[in-house]
Amino acid sequence: MLGALVGSHAQHALVSDMSVEGNSRLRSSFVLRASDQKVGQPLDSLHLHADIIRLKRMPAVSHAYYRVETKANGQYRVVYTIEKNSTLIPQLNIYTTNDDEFAYRVGLYEFNTLGQNIAFGGFFQKDIYDSYGINFRAPFLVNSHIGLAVNFQDLTTQEPVFLEEGVADYKYNNTSFEILGLYSFNLRHRVEVGLTLFNEDYTYLEGATNPTIPQDFNIDKILYKGIYIYNNLDYFYQYVDGFQNTFNFQYVISSEATLPDFLIGWNDIQYYKRVGEKGNWASRLRLGLASNKDSPFAPFSVDNNLNIRGVGNIIDRGTGAVVLNTEYRYTLYEKNWFGLQVNGFIDAGTWRNPGGDFGDFGDDQNLRVYPGVGLRFIHKRIFNAIFRIDYGYGITPDATSGFVFGIGQYF
Repeated sequence: MLGALVGSHAQHALVSDMSVEGNSRLRSSFVLRASDQKVGQPLDSLHLHADIIRLKRMPAVSHAYYRVETKANGQYRVVYTIEKNSTLIPQLNIYTTNDDEFAYRVGLYEFNTLGQNIAFGGFFQKDIYDSYGINFRAPFLVNSHIGLAVNFQDLTTQEPVFLEEGVADYKYNNTSFEILGLYSFNLRHRVEVGLTLFNEDYTYLEGATNPTIPQDFNIDKILYKGIYIYNNLDYFYQYVDGFQNTFNFQYVISSEATLPDFLIGWNDIQYYKRVGEKGNWASRLRLGLASNKDSPFAPFSVDNNLNIRGVGNIIDRGTGAVVLNTEYRYTLYEKNWFGLQVNGFIDAGTWRNPGGDFGDFGDDQNLRVYPGVGLRFIHKRIFNAIFRIDYGYGITPDATSGFVFGIGQYF
């Protein structure tokens, strides 16, 4: 009805006033700057609907809706009402396997710095060695279309390297500085383009050796990155409905002639479906390929916190990946600010061996299938305040099992 009114009387149905209510943590000037509907323009129901979806995607907003008031002169007043979220959020990720492996990452982030949807914070990680990082992301820094992201990290881990002679353990350090330009075409389409300057330092610790594989090397690299995101997701508190596609492409240039430049790209397809009042089906499919070098330092890894819950910490590597995560989430209890979800999931993936061919994807030795169950403890008034516990149990040969803890949904 509102759309018909706009189409028939656009010359008279002008918006003369816009305001925001309930936004103590989000500046009104920012909300109106990021909105499609503007003062002085015809009232447009499509713009209003898009503005509400955009608001519900912001960390500072738990829920949002609008109302339209007709003024005495026949023009309109638009009021956006916001149910706020707390946005100073701790970060926690913990994982274990039945090999008694234990690692964690803790952090603190403010997702609404200066009341303008700016995320800023950092993390500390303990995975045998200490690591840390600092992140800044302002998607609306310049206007409703143009933003900026800057990231720094000093990441040190113990990495298994898979040789023909067996497995070697290396101490791996990656120190990087990244800058990205962010551009949003509209509510659904956006891109990120930028580069990363980083240094990789590998130091041999123990295990198998190969005369063609150096035991210590230090390399400077440049990574050029392009990301395209199609986002058609709609949120209702902890429930998600819709489709999102993310394509990530990178070109890495090495300072060492002995290590060739390489390309890597992957595409994530995510699909969410509300099922009744309390159910939510969620799925993610990742398809990835990289330059097929016969190297033990292949870019795609099989890892607890990335793709297969319960599998362990980087148990294999490849130059291609096909990974499917699918789960059904059901809200057992919900009242006021709190919700309790249970989920059943299946994580499955297969990899192409370094220097191998596409037939590797069908090799039983490269296939991992991990069903499991989990719990979600949800605070509905704090952004991303979902504490998750998942237990994955492998059913493919030589499988492990283990718990994965974290904040936020797995995907």
